Amino acid sequence: MAPGPAGRTPVFERRTTAAGGGGAGGRAAEKVVALTFDADMTADQGPRAASGERFDNPELVALLRRLKVPSTVFMTGRWAEEYPAQAKAIGADPLFEVANHSYSHHAFSSPCYGLPVVGKNAMTRDVERAFTAFRKAGVQNVVPYFRFPGGCYDDTALRALAPANVTAVQWDVVSGDAFATDADAVARQVLDGVRPGSLVVMHCTRSAAPATEAAVRRIVPELRERGYRFVKVSELMEGGS
Repeated sequence: MAPGPAGRTPVFERRTTAAGGGGAGGRAAEKVVALTFDADMTADQGPRAASGERFDNPELVALLRRLKVPSTVFMTGRWAEEYPAQAKAIGADPLFEVANHSYSHHAFSSPCYGLPVVGKNAMTRDVERAFTAFRKAGVQNVVPYFRFPGGCYDDTALRALAPANVTAVQWDVVSGDAFATDADAVARQVLDGVRPGSLVVMHCTRSAAPATEAAVRRIVPELRERGYRFVKVSELMEGGS
């Protein structure tokens, strides 16, 4: 995407036109949906990982492969450092693309769910540090998209990140999988919210989102039954406005 107005980082949330430039007076919006998964790990959670807490979810990734669901994984640099083999395998799989979710998973505006805050002058550096972590882990298929931790941002953050040359990617469907234990409730929330061109936010961390894999087992076949096709954010963005 082109830079936003007045040098701000552009923000994408949902495809709002039919592929190929439809829209008002054109074709109905194509029934596509992007499932995105945040691989979260904050800069200070290393001791928790060392004590056995799992911030990865290889079973979910394996399920997406079995179901052949193209997906975008928004990965923190710290996650890539903790799980370099998994990060590399995800990036090497053409089914997936890897996007930037910051290095630290600290907030870029406040308040934001109690997260520590990244200073304005450190925002671009934090994003670039994540890209560096991806390179060190050998991650391929990295796309220039960025998701704000917690989805929290303001005008100051959009201006500060302009030098990073990324597109901020939000969502229009909140899965509610964070810290949820009821997979059916997560699935219902997604299924009730999806529209043509939707972008769904989910998580790829067992400790913080233990019900996600089970929810995806229901979400994918039901959306396919409704005629939806799964795409990565890059494809969704191609037909958006």
